[in-house]
Amino acid sequence: MSRLDWRLLISAAFATLLVTAFAAAPARADDWPTHPVTIVVPFGAGGNTDTMARLAAQDLSEKFGQNFIVENRPSPGGVLGMRAVVEAAPDGYTLLFCASSMITLTPQLEKLEFDPAKALVPITNVGTGAQVMAIKRSLPATNLPEFLAYAKANPGKLNFTVAGTQNLSHFSPVRVFAATDVNLVMVPARSEPQAISDLLGGVADLYFGNASALLPLINNDKIRLIAVSTAHRLAVVPDIPTVGETVPGFEASSWNGFLAPTGTPAPILDAIGNEVTAFVKKPEIAQRLTNLGIVPGGLTRDEIEAAFQKERESYAVAIKAAGIAPPD
Repeated sequence: MSRLDWRLLISAAFATLLVTAFAAAPARADDWPTHPVTIVVPFGAGGNTDTMARLAAQDLSEKFGQNFIVENRPSPGGVLGMRAVVEAAPDGYTLLFCASSMITLTPQLEKLEFDPAKALVPITNVGTGAQVMAIKRSLPATNLPEFLAYAKANPGKLNFTVAGTQNLSHFSPVRVFAATDVNLVMVPARSEPQAISDLLGGVADLYFGNASALLPLINNDKIRLIAVSTAHRLAVVPDIPTVGETVPGFEASSWNGFLAPTGTPAPILDAIGNEVTAFVKKPEIAQRLTNLGIVPGGLTRDEIEAAFQKERESYAVAIKAAGIAPPD
């Protein structure tokens, strides 16, 4: 082989090594993003989760100079949206924005071919949504203790509605009823607007729904808001007690935030997390979320993991109380 051939061979080998080295090198935050990022939301447009995702997407687009595009992929349990992100390349260009129930509840109800807790890594949240317990104003009760006493004295005579089954609006009241030994009949609605309509129309006696949907009705003469689901009273309605003040230890809320496929480079996760945290701490954004009954986010990954574990345990209690068999 001639000297020229050897030089060509060595040059080709060196070039191959360089390409391999650059391909294997971890992505840097200053390299990302170079093209649009997809944010998969496993719910339809217009709800709490979608609203928070779009708020964050707009800010991220402005911050990083690339479009962050929200793509709604609704399905039972959010499985289709989760699967799309789990199967995506871990390169920071496909993110999941979901409620924590996708991670903590769905695996307890459905047999999945992947474990969300292992296949996805949490980044941070935009907010944690509260629930509000609302009752028909014509009932002889003005607060949660009075309502529970009335329900206990009239077993099976009162009902509660839910916005679909096997979700937070279903399992939160089930947990309350199990802890206080009261018996209400469940009358499912197809959606939250229908559940609220049934409550306003007197068809339902109780609905335990999203604070963002019920707080605007605080002065309605057909219903009464008697408790919030969070560990502490909501700043926007400090006079409404928590459920935990009557049922010790009770807490229920919906974490809404970003996750990415496991293996996504840490610099990218940190870049997203730092920007979202700064965004939700802006006074005007924090106030907007607070007014909706949403506690502004910015939780660390360790805080998120602890919250997820607490949710798993609470849902397990509710599933058992509801008599739902585990997935095969």
